[in-house]
Amino acid sequence: MLVKEILNTAEKPVFSFEFFPPKKDEDWETLFDTIKALSPLNPSYVSVTYGAGGSTRTRTHDLVTRIQKETGLSVVSHLTCIASSREETGIILENYRRHGINNVLALRGDKPAGAATLAEAIKDFPHAIDLVGFIKSNYPDFGVGVAGFPEGHPETPNRLTEIEYLKEKVDAGADYIVTQLFFDNRDFFDFRDRCRLAGITVPIIAGIMPVTTKKGMIRMSELALGARIPAPLQEKVMAASSEGEVASIGIEWATCQVQELVDNHVRGIHFYTLNMADATLRIFRNLHA
Repeated sequence: MLVKEILNTAEKPVFSFEFFPPKKDEDWETLFDTIKALSPLNPSYVSVTYGAGGSTRTRTHDLVTRIQKETGLSVVSHLTCIASSREETGIILENYRRHGINNVLALRGDKPAGAATLAEAIKDFPHAIDLVGFIKSNYPDFGVGVAGFPEGHPETPNRLTEIEYLKEKVDAGADYIVTQLFFDNRDFFDFRDRCRLAGITVPIIAGIMPVTTKKGMIRMSELALGARIPAPLQEKVMAASSEGEVASIGIEWATCQVQELVDNHVRGIHFYTLNMADATLRIFRNLHA
């Protein structure tokens, strides 16, 4: 089922989970244990990432098709512009179609290791809008999502221009928007309002990743699209005496985020699971307590 159809027919906010393809063969079954543990939560769909520069491309395709075959869940595969030609992308999409997979998330992607500049890694798709247009022109039966950045994209400091670029991707055929993770809901609500002012009417799904370790929180802030850590959350995490306490703090914070988002009519919540089930399960238990 297309994600846009799921969103358009849902009476309540939808929930979805993101996984990444393991680099080690022995980690595959561990991942599927996570998927089995989360399946009773009845996600509306799950998504599978690419590595930087498409470095896990083959593993992504293997994981997407296996999830589709073994679980029956609707699957969204990430596709990136980096190091992708029209011919290669067409082969990927034809393969997905044969396996009954017709949802993708079109992304520009990150600069791969070994490339001096991003331009060196670009083939036929300079920007995500070019990939969206290619898919919609050649595979109109596919659903396409794109990324949004509540805290702003670091390469587009002009927030007005940023929303204009996003509007162009929607006009090119994007069916919905999934946001980068964030920890302050005010950033999401402001982003949603600015999209509305720009005439963007497609559903916007909020991306949530709970802090579970101090190291993880620092890592989130160091990434190329690093998240802004609100002072109250940072203070609690840094004062925690154990990683177990950190996880409880992060899960409580994420639970409050999700509840407030649901109360304010978010169309969907997308959990970045890091291939682990515990934090997401605990958030769901908190929400239904």
